[in-house]
Amino acid sequence: MKINILPIALLLSWATISSVYGAEPTVIKLWPEGPLEKPGVIIDAEKVLQPKGESDVLRITNVSDPTISIYRPASPNGTAVMVCPGGGYGILAIEHEGTQVCDWLNGLGVTAVLLKYRVPVRQAVPGYEPLQDAQRAMSVLRTRSKEFGINPQRIGILGFSAGGHLAVMASFHSKERMYRIDPQIDIEDVVPNFLIPVYPAYLVSKDDPFTLLGLCKPTAVAPPACIIHAHDDKGTTSSSASALLYLEYKRLGIPAELHICSSGGHGFGMRKSGKPINDWPERVAEWMKASGWLDEPRKP
Repeated sequence: MKINILPIALLLSWATISSVYGAEPTVIKLWPEGPLEKPGVIIDAEKVLQPKGESDVLRITNVSDPTISIYRPASPNGTAVMVCPGGGYGILAIEHEGTQVCDWLNGLGVTAVLLKYRVPVRQAVPGYEPLQDAQRAMSVLRTRSKEFGINPQRIGILGFSAGGHLAVMASFHSKERMYRIDPQIDIEDVVPNFLIPVYPAYLVSKDDPFTLLGLCKPTAVAPPACIIHAHDDKGTTSSSASALLYLEYKRLGIPAELHICSSGGHGFGMRKSGKPINDWPERVAEWMKASGWLDEPRKP
């Protein structure tokens, strides 16, 4: 398939988005020879969608050349977190669920890794290509961990909405490689060391929000989790999904923490509305500290 080349202006726009909240990140292409795509798939040129008003968010779409952008903190503690913005697998909410999250993580001494995964969805099953991207990204982080100043066994994943679904799938199905591995790049172990789903989507169906979908159930080797949701979230993003996910963790005896606030709706990310749910970064930071992820650097 032939991929359209991203115009220079959009490359500059992406660089501007990436550098607003800190030093210029290191950007790495995940598929040097081009990502795997279904035959006949043609994606228009990547574009930035500017907010239409104060209540709108900055987005990008038509991503065909997935990357990771590595944001390094001033005083790294050896922990890294891969950030997966949401957007229904159609767009990426790249700012309030992306670059702003990276800025917050850097403030904790955590190396932030912004995953720009492929959208819109190509396959009938949401998240297929993004899961390929997440698995490859984890391989890159572990094989080049010394270069990035991170401990390969202290790499977590955090995602919002569709990105939360991606984070869950990457945590529960990393043994099921979605592509033929390249021994020069890929490694066997791509399971994240911890999981932070924030209002994850698609863990339940709209018709039955009180039953966790089979593919979204953790196994005995799932990583520890800190789960965030608002009670008034509905449909395929219902807060019941996070409650069910926590109960599965409890049943399996895997460490987990769950925070459900009474209101906040969906898609709040790093935006503030004066509600308790907006303090979710503090709750996650407390959990990370209690779990040892914010401790002083350890040798890889």
